[in-house]
Amino acid sequence: MLDHTVRTYRADEPLARTDQLAWKIADVAAEQLEPTPEVTDMVINRIIDNAAVATASLGRAPILAARSQAEAHPVSRGGAGATIFASEHRTSPEWAAWANGVAVRELDYHDTFLAADYSHPGDNIPPILAVAQHLGRSGAELLRGIVTGYEIQVNLVKGICLHEHKIDHVAHLGPSAAAGIGTLLGLPNETIYQAIGQALHTTTATRQSRKGEISTWKAHAPAFAGKMAIEAVDRAMRGQTSPSPIYEGTDGFIAWMLSGPEARYTVPLPTRGEDRTAILDTYTKEHSAEYQAQAWIDLARRLGTERPELREPKAVRSIVLHTSHHTHYVIGSGSGDPQKYDPTASRETLDHSIPYIFTVALQDGAWDHAASYAPERAARPDTVELWRKVTTAEDPEWTRRYHSSDPDEKSFGGRVEIELSDGDTIVEEIAVADAHPYGARPFGREQYVAKFRSLADGVLAPEEIDRFLDVAQRLPELGADELSGLTVTPITDPAAGADLPGGIF
Repeated sequence: MLDHTVRTYRADEPLARTDQLAWKIADVAAEQLEPTPEVTDMVINRIIDNAAVATASLGRAPILAARSQAEAHPVSRGGAGATIFASEHRTSPEWAAWANGVAVRELDYHDTFLAADYSHPGDNIPPILAVAQHLGRSGAELLRGIVTGYEIQVNLVKGICLHEHKIDHVAHLGPSAAAGIGTLLGLPNETIYQAIGQALHTTTATRQSRKGEISTWKAHAPAFAGKMAIEAVDRAMRGQTSPSPIYEGTDGFIAWMLSGPEARYTVPLPTRGEDRTAILDTYTKEHSAEYQAQAWIDLARRLGTERPELREPKAVRSIVLHTSHHTHYVIGSGSGDPQKYDPTASRETLDHSIPYIFTVALQDGAWDHAASYAPERAARPDTVELWRKVTTAEDPEWTRRYHSSDPDEKSFGGRVEIELSDGDTIVEEIAVADAHPYGARPFGREQYVAKFRSLADGVLAPEEIDRFLDVAQRLPELGADELSGLTVTPITDPAAGADLPGGIF
């Protein structure tokens, strides 16, 4: 890997195009490399993972709305169209990316990478797959495109923090998806460079979508970035240009959206010929909740099982989760969001409330993507009473470990201190989730397949489950005609009989 220093350049200060970050990203994307076997296996795992969580969300309102929007658009004339989860219709690739992206993201249940910023790199898959289906590309070409999408997003997340400036993390997704599509299509550096600039320019938004009363837009935000990436590549292929330099310009991204003209960022990128292995640094979720809650769910389940008295509010005086800066301020009491303690809050809000999540996992000894968020579950009086005794506190050591580049000490957990009503104290800690590569039960192909089968049970017929898994696991050898198999058809169409409000389309 080679570290690239990125900063603002004055209008009268020369900066060659080839020295711009967008060009360097395009240079990585334009190189056609065969993925390693380990990387290939992980891409397959994440395609299965995406389909699993999308299948579990097919009947939810945001998915039905996004799907109906996509179905309102015919296949564009440039190709055969792309598939939509649960639908018999094909549509234009940008709208397929939109609908499928919302389905993948809705339950906050797919993969993650956390470093200087946050990301869900699996969000790259819907737009890249949609373009591959539409233009009749092979499984091998799709594989290379997805590898690039992960590579670019992970390395942008390692180098550039968006959250401290309240910029939503999808600002890294637009460029990564555009780069991945560029690899998929074998586009030249110049075209990919222009697409990256447009994708960044059109996908920069504030983090209010993940603050306070969190709305259904949380699931739509990455789907929008994927849709914009496809449109940006299309425009760039037609010879249209972008704001430049998009990162380094006087009125550019760093100068006005990030830390200002004096700031310096260091973004690592692979050198020419170097294997693209960033996907191996990412990790999926065993539980449907924000990633920084994963380890806490595992710890809470264990504590509640070993010490069932902790489930009773009268037995507990206080619970303090000592954790990283990000966990405290994003999903903890440090956010200052009263909604994180509101039993009538939306599901989207509750899955970003570690006080709620820890309480329910402690009491139930389990976590379920539906039951754990049910309104009646959130409103249970003993849960509300215990929940309001749970707070978070930033611990500098856990913040340091959160940002560590050493995988042996990088962690996303913390230390819980429980003060009991009788004066005793319980102290336990956990560094990473059980499913993490360094956790107690790391996820491999068997666990990804099991997750898919579990979430698809009762939604897809057994033969449909087997069919999808067969197609996904043959990804590198798939022909263009077989890529249409990377979708799912449920036993009962969740849109059938649904009273969906109309829109413009």
